[in-house]
Amino acid sequence: MPSSLRPVLPTNLLAATTSVPLIKLDRRSDIVLRPPLPAAVPSPEPARRSKIWDLSDTLHCSIIGTCLSNAELRHVLVRLKVTGAETADEHDLHVMGVMLAGRREAGAKLLQRALDRRHDLSIKLFARAKDEETLRRMWEESVQSGDIPGAYWAVLSHPIATDTIVKKAFRDVHMLSHLVGAANRADIRRLRQLEEQNGELIEKLNRQQQKLRDGFTSRDETIRRLNEMLVHQAGHPLGGQAQDDSTGGEVETLRGVIAEFNRKLGQEVARHERLEQRLSTTSAALQKMEATLQRTMTERDALAREVVSIEDHLVGLLEPAPADDKGTPEFFGRTILYVGARVHQIPQFKALIERTGARFLHHDGGIEHSSTLLPGLVSRADHLFFPIDCISHDAASTIKRLCRQLEKPYYPLRTASLATLVSALARMSQECAIAAE
Repeated sequence: MPSSLRPVLPTNLLAATTSVPLIKLDRRSDIVLRPPLPAAVPSPEPARRSKIWDLSDTLHCSIIGTCLSNAELRHVLVRLKVTGAETADEHDLHVMGVMLAGRREAGAKLLQRALDRRHDLSIKLFARAKDEETLRRMWEESVQSGDIPGAYWAVLSHPIATDTIVKKAFRDVHMLSHLVGAANRADIRRLRQLEEQNGELIEKLNRQQQKLRDGFTSRDETIRRLNEMLVHQAGHPLGGQAQDDSTGGEVETLRGVIAEFNRKLGQEVARHERLEQRLSTTSAALQKMEATLQRTMTERDALAREVVSIEDHLVGLLEPAPADDKGTPEFFGRTILYVGARVHQIPQFKALIERTGARFLHHDGGIEHSSTLLPGLVSRADHLFFPIDCISHDAASTIKRLCRQLEKPYYPLRTASLATLVSALARMSQECAIAAE
C-alpha cells in the first residue's frame, strides 16, 4: 500500500498489530476459517457465541465490510482515538477496522459490542437453531430474502457453527459482493449517502440526548439547593434585615437560573423531536432504496437467465439440422397458444415455435380478435403463453380462469419479446424432460 494511503494509527495500536498477516482469499478446499479447537474435554459450561477475535483473520475483512456501515465503523474508531479516523477515506477506514478485529485489548471489544448491538434481532432469531441443518436452512432463507448483514454475523458467531457452514456463508457473501458491485451504481451511491446521513443523525441525536440529561441534572440540582435555602430560611425567621435581603436576592437569582434552564431545556426538547423526525424520514428513504436495489438485482438475474437461454438456443440454430429433423422432441405434435403481443412480432414468434415442431396459434387479447374465440383456442392448446406487459387485465383473467377449468398449463411472460419467449420455451422443455423421466 502506498504511504499516502496507509492509515495512521497510535503507536501502541501499531505495536499490537504488527503481526497481523495480510488478508487474502485462500482457495484451497481445506481452508480453516475458524481457529482449531483444543481436544474435547468434558465441561459443564454451555457453548457460547464466538467473539470476533476468536474467528480467523480471513473472516475479518468480510465481517467489517458487510456487517458494519462506514458511519458506525468511524464512530467506533473515533471512540478508540485512532489517529486519522475522523478524516480517513472508506478504504483506510476499512483497513483500520480489519486490523483491530483480531486484537481484543486494542479495540476488538468495542467492535464486538457494535456488531452485537446493531444485529441484536438477527442474533436472537438465529439462537433458535439447535442443530447444523436448521442453522444452514436459516442462512439460506436469509440469503434468498436479501437480509445478509445481520444473518452473516449471527451465523459466524453462532455456538454450533461448523467450518462447513462458516465456509458456505463466507463464499456466499464473497459472491454477493461481486453481484452488488455489478448492480445499479446510482442506487448504491444513494444508499451510501443515506447510510452516512443516518449515522450522522444518530450521532447528533446522541449528543442532544446527553445535553438533555445534563440539563435535567442541573435543573434538579438547582431545585434542591433552592429547597434547602427555603427550609433554612423557615428555620430562622428572626434574622436581621440584611440577612433577609441577602436571602431574598439569592432566591430571585435562583429563580432566574431555573427559568433560564427551563427555557434551554424546552429548546433542546424541540430540537430532539426534530432530529427524531429527520431520522425517521431518512430511515424510511433508506428502506425504500434498499427495496429498489433488491428489485433491480432480481430483474438483472432474470435477464441473465434469459441471456443464457438465448445463447443455448442460438448454438442449436447454428448447428446443421438433419434431413429428418422434426424439431424438439418435447414439443413435437403439441399446440402452443400465444395471447397478446404486437402485430409485427407474431411472425417471429410463429417461426420460432414451429421450428421446435409445435403448432402455433395466436389471439391478440381482444383488440381485433373477438374475446369469444378464447375458450375454443384454449381448449385446442397444450400450452399457453401471454406477456404481462402487452395484454389487458380482462384477457389475462379470462386466460387464467379457462386454464384452471381445463387444467391447461399457462406461462405468464415478463415482456413481449423474442428473448423472453426463448427463455420460457427452454424452461418448459426442461420441465417436460423431467416429467418424462
